[in-house]
Amino acid sequence: MDNDLSMYNVRTDLALEAKEIATQLSGATGEIAGVWSEVDNNDDGINISRMHIQTEEGAQKIGKMIGHYVTLEVPELRQGDTELQDKVATSFAREFEAFLKRVGINETSSVLIVGLGNWNVTPDALGPLVVENVMVTRHYFELMPDQVSPGYRRVSAVAPGVLGTTGIESSDIVHGIVDKAKPDLVIAVDALAAKSLERVNTTIQIADTGIHPGSGVGNKRKGLTQEVLGVPCIAIGVPTVVYASTIVNNTMDLVFAHMKKHTPETGSLFGVFGTMEENQRLMLVKEVLQPLGHDLLVTPKEVDKFMEDIANIIASGLNASLHEAVDTHNVAAYTH
Repeated sequence: MDNDLSMYNVRTDLALEAKEIATQLSGATGEIAGVWSEVDNNDDGINISRMHIQTEEGAQKIGKMIGHYVTLEVPELRQGDTELQDKVATSFAREFEAFLKRVGINETSSVLIVGLGNWNVTPDALGPLVVENVMVTRHYFELMPDQVSPGYRRVSAVAPGVLGTTGIESSDIVHGIVDKAKPDLVIAVDALAAKSLERVNTTIQIADTGIHPGSGVGNKRKGLTQEVLGVPCIAIGVPTVVYASTIVNNTMDLVFAHMKKHTPETGSLFGVFGTMEENQRLMLVKEVLQPLGHDLLVTPKEVDKFMEDIANIIASGLNASLHEAVDTHNVAAYTH
């Protein structure tokens, strides 16, 4: 059965969650046709899920583009443990290096890092925060190439802002920079939306399919892809928000599950709610929230600290994976 997730009003930018939803809807217990996946749970509390959507059939079932996706889930990341953050940055660097090899990027290739998002909105400031912390070297190669030590590559970075601030599509700005600077690879960093509140600010997704600015809040605009830019584009995203309707719907599921543990007579307790399909409940919740300002975007109250930490992790991992001179096992020392 082909699953069109848009019918169910499920809003998630994570391929991992999209696969979970597709599996649930189809009733399948194994792999989805055209989709290869594996999960690596290490002793550091870092769960790494690797997925390759291989066919159009698989892409249609999951609702994501053909390509490779890697998701790092670290439930304890919100605790602020610096040692764990260093381990996550190291794991991220290792996974990102595999993407570089997959798209044909070698040690001498030049890279442009694009930090998408709005500086003035904390949950949307991931991209600019990463740009602020990555190691930028292109100007050294341009001005004093003979003084650049071995082990570094040309890296430039830009935070193009958002359409509401600049009046220009982010993709148009980046396309102009690509035409002028001619990088061999574009790395786009953006905030995403998740279905699960537990994955907010604890999950990092890497994909070789590019990215669409504003996709985390439901905007459908011109994206940053190899087709648009003319060079490979690797996307890095972190879910920083969840829709209120999704939270309410998930809470209802938890209440149902909790009550069923205590009494088998849940039919009279829940009435029609207990018999509704998940998509029906979600649509009902959206209808109730509509007069309150459409659907609300929710983020944890400690989002300021979370964003700073996760941006440092990504920047550290990028520094280590892009520059051979940076020690992969001590990546945190290279953010500034």
